Amino acid sequence: MSAARPEPRPDARVYRRRRIVVFTSLAVVVALLTGAGVYGANTLGAPIPTAAPSVTDPEPVAAAPQQLALPGFGGFAVGAVGFDGLLAAGNEQTPMAMASITKVITALTVLAEHPIAAGEQGPDIEYTDADVDIYWDMVAQNGSVAPVEAGSTLSLKESLEALLIPSGNNYGISISNWAFGSEAALVEKANAWLAEHGLENTHVVDSSGISDDNVGTAADMVALGEIALEDPTIAAIVASKSVEIPELGTLTNSNKLLGTHGVDGMKTGTTDDAANLLFTADYAVGSSTVTVVGVLLGGETHAVIDEAIAVMLDSVAPGFHEVSPLEANQVLAEYDTPWGETARGRTADGATVVVWNDTPVDVEVHADPVTLASRGDEVGTAVVRAGSQEITVPLVLDASLTDPGAWWRLTNPGALDAEQTQSGSE
Repeated sequence: MSAARPEPRPDARVYRRRRIVVFTSLAVVVALLTGAGVYGANTLGAPIPTAAPSVTDPEPVAAAPQQLALPGFGGFAVGAVGFDGLLAAGNEQTPMAMASITKVITALTVLAEHPIAAGEQGPDIEYTDADVDIYWDMVAQNGSVAPVEAGSTLSLKESLEALLIPSGNNYGISISNWAFGSEAALVEKANAWLAEHGLENTHVVDSSGISDDNVGTAADMVALGEIALEDPTIAAIVASKSVEIPELGTLTNSNKLLGTHGVDGMKTGTTDDAANLLFTADYAVGSSTVTVVGVLLGGETHAVIDEAIAVMLDSVAPGFHEVSPLEANQVLAEYDTPWGETARGRTADGATVVVWNDTPVDVEVHADPVTLASRGDEVGTAVVRAGSQEITVPLVLDASLTDPGAWWRLTNPGALDAEQTQSGSE
């Protein structure tokens, strides 16, 4: 018979049970620690939730329409420098005789090849018996003239003053002969200049406008006036009520509206049957100045068109007004983070725009979502639009949005999960 196996001691069985419990507990602790480490690493490394802006879009601003007093005759058009299109017009696409407005085209054509720097007089022109003959020929044709003396020397600017201020037809021919060799050559150059500048409905046949075949539309005349104002020599001449030239004496401007109703230029025109005026006027509007350019063609007399233009301008001027749709430091976007921080997107500057009549002024706000950002960071733009005018103003934060920290991350896993889900779907 085999020997009987001895029974284990009671203390050995207790030891084994304790060892199983210890190792099992240790495994649980390790598992917990491992899970916590993974959770902590995932949580602390998760992307920060994005704060979406709550945007305020200002309501569009529009003034009541301005009632205009417009001429009931002829062809007319009114525009303003820096404003698209025409403010008012009638019969503006019909070619009509320009008369002495043609002289503005002559002056611009000459200055295109013989420019005069601002404040300068330009080259000298010597006048001879041939120029005196031109003078008497214009008198015979009942054209307007300015005095000329054989043997005198005038600067180009003085010659243009004699052309534009008293509207001397004879100076149109004399300047053409000096600049291009003949009036015919000037006419060719002038029509090429008109085509180059898009004045397709305007055509000249002489340098002075004495022929009714010098024609243009009211719409073209407004564009011509705006071009002329860009030349400092012409702008200064047409604004002068009179000039004193030693060789010629005092020359008085034929534009009787100068200095009234805001008018500060530009050129009269007279045919056998009608009176014309290409005019400019300046008006203070808030902190800006608006330059109006207009024309009235085909009036019965200069007294008639002067009265019609004065009434029209008095109704046009109040139609310009200054609008300030944005103020500096204006709140247009608000940010609230899930961890309780707040910041606002404010305008870095104000915006002011001058508008005509009932042109609406609109503000379009573009604010970006943000995560972490510093005070002063740009977070978007506010775009002001009024017709073709556009002003862009930056939006900047008025407070910093900082990292929420480890504790918030560990205690707000839902917010982080939402951000991760959103990032994964993008």
